[in-house]
Amino acid sequence: MNLQQLRIIRETLRCNFNLTEVAQRLFTSQSGVSKHIKDLEDELGVELFLRKGKRLTGLTHPGQGIVKYVERMLGDATNIKNLAEHFSAQDTGELILATTHTQARYALPPVVAKFKQTYPRVHLKLLQGSPEEIIKLLLNGEADIGIATEALNDVEGFAVFPFYSWQHAVVAPQNHPLCAVQKLTLADIAQYPIITYHEGFTGRAKLDQTFQAANLKPDIVLSALDADVIKTYVELGMGIGIIAAVAFDSQKDTALIKLNSEHLFTSNLTRIALRKNQYLRGFAYHFMELCSADLTEAAIGEKLSPGDND
Repeated sequence: MNLQQLRIIRETLRCNFNLTEVAQRLFTSQSGVSKHIKDLEDELGVELFLRKGKRLTGLTHPGQGIVKYVERMLGDATNIKNLAEHFSAQDTGELILATTHTQARYALPPVVAKFKQTYPRVHLKLLQGSPEEIIKLLLNGEADIGIATEALNDVEGFAVFPFYSWQHAVVAPQNHPLCAVQKLTLADIAQYPIITYHEGFTGRAKLDQTFQAANLKPDIVLSALDADVIKTYVELGMGIGIIAAVAFDSQKDTALIKLNSEHLFTSNLTRIALRKNQYLRGFAYHFMELCSADLTEAAIGEKLSPGDND
């Protein structure tokens, strides 16, 4: 049994049993992939995959039981490598963050700038996606840290920490009728077409719940992944926008006005998530402490796996 065989097992699942794609991802031949699988099955004395002719179609019962150990062994191999790199080159390496556009655009720039001042030789990679994509990247070991508002808190095997709280805000074009309203209500907002985030992004679920609780059905005429797109269409006069308050810049968004709407919406919590039982380089701990002073190495290490990150 060797690590390449285990990597092939893992990639076969990720590629939905398409061995051609597995070979491409692992930079080898399809015949080599098939041979590794057959050699491992011969060594273990059981078949791991269901077959239809030469095609793999699923996992056998023994294969299902073995998969979790494959993931664990490959995770431990990565931890060993990270531990060695930590002692051999403490200020070099790679840190991969999976996050949404809103966090990458508005929340993380000051953190990234400070981090790069301290660790100029660490390559920082930002992967942007939906909360579901962020979860997948973390689970697959393709990202070290995940940052999002939705979904991360409910995943088994994640250690989750608070990053920061924020609220939504209403933005409108200059001279919009709502600009003359002294104290906005949800009913006032619901009279106009609304442009806001897609479902599953940037607190959209809480927005929907807020209107439902008031027995109002907002006319959402357009939804987008990020605030920049929302603001663009608000400027075109297609409606009013509901965005994360941090996404409004009075110096740049001169064609828009942010209305006084903080009293209408509940706060949202953006979270940082890590896989449990992973070994983190020292600079990864430093990055998270830059996000929040409460996220010390001791506090994070205890929640990841007590005693393993000493």
